[in-house]
Amino acid sequence: MTREVKGIILSRLIIFITIILVPISIFLIFILVDFRLWFTDNRVITFWVIKVLCPLVFSVAWFFFLVLFANRFSETIDSMDKVVGVVPLRLKFFFGLNALFILLIFVFPLITPLIAILSFASMAWRLTTFRKKSWDESDVSVFTKFLMVAASILPIFCTICIIPEYFRLALFLWNRIWLPLLEYIYITSYCLCTALAIGSFFILIANKGVSEYEQIYYHPDELKVNLTYIKVFEFFLFLFFLFLALLSLDLILLFYYAGFVIVAIVSIVNFISGRRRNRKFKGHVLGYLLAAVFMGSNLLLFNEALAEVIQLWSLVISAALFILVFFITFFKIEESEL
Repeated sequence: MTREVKGIILSRLIIFITIILVPISIFLIFILVDFRLWFTDNRVITFWVIKVLCPLVFSVAWFFFLVLFANRFSETIDSMDKVVGVVPLRLKFFFGLNALFILLIFVFPLITPLIAILSFASMAWRLTTFRKKSWDESDVSVFTKFLMVAASILPIFCTICIIPEYFRLALFLWNRIWLPLLEYIYITSYCLCTALAIGSFFILIANKGVSEYEQIYYHPDELKVNLTYIKVFEFFLFLFFLFLALLSLDLILLFYYAGFVIVAIVSIVNFISGRRRNRKFKGHVLGYLLAAVFMGSNLLLFNEALAEVIQLWSLVISAALFILVFFITFFKIEESEL
């Protein structure tokens, strides 16, 4: 389902912004992280290879890759609404935010060398075959194969130059960024999930049991509450919860318990009312169950260490599922959709 805001297709806007930000972020990584060449200590060579050549090669590769598959990425984002229908609309932002953070911190840096090699080989293939579609199984000339290998040498060289440091980058991201921020990520996610759950409950009451998902896809005329007001309410509620949580005030526990109970109630009502109105209605039991596990891990477990483990893995698993679904959708989209 394509979403638009004032005539702007959101998925295409996201891809456009990504095409701009990814090359910039690559240069920032190589500027801020103290990469070193494993085969020389020469500062001049290190500067030109680490600060100039590597970020330039990887940035060009990502730019080419994102532009090449811009339509497919856009269609994938649009298709995510349908594919992750098991997740309620009001929690997609919560799960998606976690997935985005994991993607940027871990997946994106580690797949960059592979993307660079494939992109440069693809450039050579396209320049010599003059084909606009993706690689196929048709025969290509020896000259084309030679150029593909030759074009891959530069990104392979850059990868070899930094591969020992790249493993250190993963450790750096884990120890210096992920672990210190984990507590704040969890608190932010918890407050966001609680605010969205309470917002869903108000929508449920205002529309006499008609879930938001059903309003949009099955009974749009039955919408009896302005969602804009609910979204504004959720935003300020989220800020209020965040304020209480960061100050470690006991009052936040009351709202956490309320959010946990509401998630269970909304899940049951959503499933029963949806099935009663339309047999094809997709209940969001699994989506709410994931949210309940995430929220309940801190409320129902008396073993603090076990609660922390479940909190961590509930974040990671929910993010991993979203990322996995995104990539599966990306590869399975039919060419006719692009």
